[in-house]
Amino acid sequence: MPSITNERVVQLYPLSNYTFGTKDPQYEKDASVAARFQRMREEYATYGMRRTVEGVLLVHEHNLPHVLLLQLGTSFFKLPGCEVKPGEDEVECLKTCLSETLGRAGDTIHWGIDELVGNWWRPNYEPPQYPYVPPHVTKPKEHRRLFLVRLPERSMFAVPRNYKLVAAPLFELYDNSNGYGPVISTLPQNLSRFSYVYA
Repeated sequence: MPSITNERVVQLYPLSNYTFGTKDPQYEKDASVAARFQRMREEYATYGMRRTVEGVLLVHEHNLPHVLLLQLGTSFFKLPGCEVKPGEDEVECLKTCLSETLGRAGDTIHWGIDELVGNWWRPNYEPPQYPYVPPHVTKPKEHRRLFLVRLPERSMFAVPRNYKLVAAPLFELYDNSNGYGPVISTLPQNLSRFSYVYA
């Protein structure tokens, strides 16, 4: 009988293994939340449900897992990611997106897209999102997929000047939707199924 107790082991490297430089700013496609939902509405008529992929990049400090987040301003945090074009492969899209967001010109970073750690659906052209499709919803407007990303042992990142790249410990994210939003604040639960090895 196969064992059901096997745990997935994830190797984490210390934050100090990574160097962070800067590069030209990268701006959002939409100037406001209202503009984002308006574009979503317009594109839905042509392409259907929006697909978004995001990367969960883990490091450790003092043997505590930390998630790398992009910070815009003083209180907005997000995972690096982007919209998937119609017909585009999700994993290849995420690799390209991570390189465009955090890579340096002329460098190649080997992003290990490991496995899916979260699904979120947006039922309407509004902020609320859920880790399931609500029973009354037949045509959600957006599907967000979060993938665990294996980082190389050492690397140099280039962060757009209008962002900061911050390492947030899991204990700070846990149950902290006011600070990080509903998706990021549930990462500790989603990541708890892994065992971590600290280099």
